[in-house]
Amino acid sequence: MNNLKEKYIKEIRGELKKEMKISNVYMIPNLEKIIVNVGLGEVVNNPQAMKKVAEDLATITSQKPLITKAKKTISNFNIRAGMDIGLKVTLRRDRMWDFFEKLVAIVLPRVKDFRGVSRRSFDGRGNYSLGIKDHTIFLEIDPNKIDKIRSLQVTIVTTAEDDNMGLMLLKKLGMPFSKEEDARMLEKMRESVKKERKQIAKIKAKRAAEGKGIESRRVEK
Repeated sequence: MNNLKEKYIKEIRGELKKEMKISNVYMIPNLEKIIVNVGLGEVVNNPQAMKKVAEDLATITSQKPLITKAKKTISNFNIRAGMDIGLKVTLRRDRMWDFFEKLVAIVLPRVKDFRGVSRRSFDGRGNYSLGIKDHTIFLEIDPNKIDKIRSLQVTIVTTAEDDNMGLMLLKKLGMPFSKEEDARMLEKMRESVKKERKQIAKIKAKRAAEGKGIESRRVEK
C-alpha cells in the first residue's frame, strides 16, 4: 500500500473527522481521481508532437494517455471539430496515490523559486487545479531527450463538499500551499476586523450621543 494512502487511513481520516465534526465516516473527504491534461494545438503544424508527448505523459503517470479531440472548429487556428488536439490521463486508486505523493514531495519542490501553490485554484466544489509550466521537473523526464518543454494541467478531484473541506484535506495530505498567501489573507482578515470594530465604535458613539440629547431635552422640559 502507498505510504500516503496508509497514513490517510490510519491518521488523517480520523483527524479530519474530528476537526470537521463529521459523524458519518462516509462523509469524510478523500481523493477520488487525478486528471493530467496536455493541450497540443501544435499538432496542426507538427503531427509528430502527439507521439512524443504521449510517451512522456505515459512515463510521468505510468499509464497510457487517451487522445482528446476538438469539440468545435476554430478556423483562426486551423482546428477542425474532431481533430486530435491533446492528451489526458485519469488516475485512480494506487496510481492516483502514487502520483499525488510524488507531486507534493518531489516534483513541486523542484520548481524554480517555489514558494507554495495558491489556494485560489479550487473550483467551488472541493476540486483543485494546478498548472505545471515545465514537465521536465518530473524526474522521469530526461531534459536532454525532449524536443520541447511543455506544460501540464493537473486536476485533483476530491469527495469534499466544498472548497474549505477540500483545502483541509489537501493540507493534511501535504499539498504545499503558499505561506505568503496565508499571511496576506490573515493580514486582510485583521484589517477587516479592525474596520468592523471602528464602525461598531462609531455607531455606539452616535447612539450614546443621541441618547444624551434626548435626555437633556427631557430635563429642560
